[in-house]
Amino acid sequence: MNKAYEKLTKCYKSVKKKIDFKPKIALVLGSGLGDYAKEIKVEAALDYKDIEGFPVSTVPGHKGRFIFGYVKEVPVVAMQGRVHYYEGYHMEDVVLPIRLMKKMGAEVLFLTNAAGGINEKFHAGDLMLIKDQISSFVPSPLIGPNMDKLGTRFPDMSDIYDKELRSLIKKTAKKLDIPLQKGVYIQLTGPAYESPAEVRMCRLLGADAVGMSTACEAVAANHMGMKICGISCISNLACGMTDQPLSHEEVQEAADKAAPMFKKLVTECIGAMGKSLE
Repeated sequence: MNKAYEKLTKCYKSVKKKIDFKPKIALVLGSGLGDYAKEIKVEAALDYKDIEGFPVSTVPGHKGRFIFGYVKEVPVVAMQGRVHYYEGYHMEDVVLPIRLMKKMGAEVLFLTNAAGGINEKFHAGDLMLIKDQISSFVPSPLIGPNMDKLGTRFPDMSDIYDKELRSLIKKTAKKLDIPLQKGVYIQLTGPAYESPAEVRMCRLLGADAVGMSTACEAVAANHMGMKICGISCISNLACGMTDQPLSHEEVQEAADKAAPMFKKLVTECIGAMGKSLE
């Protein structure tokens, strides 16, 4: 058996021994957005460290656990803190949580993150609907022997972020009177923030926001046939666009300010998605 698939199976069995819950939607909570868990009617929680062989998040502000419960009666599993490539994990471990949530039963992956704004029309605190992505700067999670039980060797990437889900999010934001930017997200490795020249490069490539996660998770989820949507909280303007140095504290502060708007939007979107999955 493929070693990565064997590890995934072991993690799944470890979870099933502790939690009997089948989610419809998997939600990944980015930096500063972990408090959304308070909006969930919690049925159970499971720390990553209690799952055999599971990678553990080491980033400040990332609690490192799965939350199982309901949002507007829709069964969800939420990652309160994700695993990043820059923490030193192999890419197959970085996306292992996404694959695990699919095995749990999740059909939709709702990705969120805190990102630096590259588009000059963006402002700190904006929410951006991800319409496409660039992940060429990080290793593909599909490198190595293909896990045939998960998906095909050469998956199509022409519609990573599902059109219907994007339309649903746009309509929901409009109904709630929440301003919503749209754009392309680019993932770089981190953990250093981008240089001004790298920001200019990303803009030339067509990116609107930059971060250190998400794109690799979307590739793994797309490989497995999950429907994917994503929202970035623009936590700051990227390096070189202002005179202010960047810090993780700034990222968390901006996410905290945007949190009420973010929570409202995500909650309503999950409720609408739940109806579409019935």
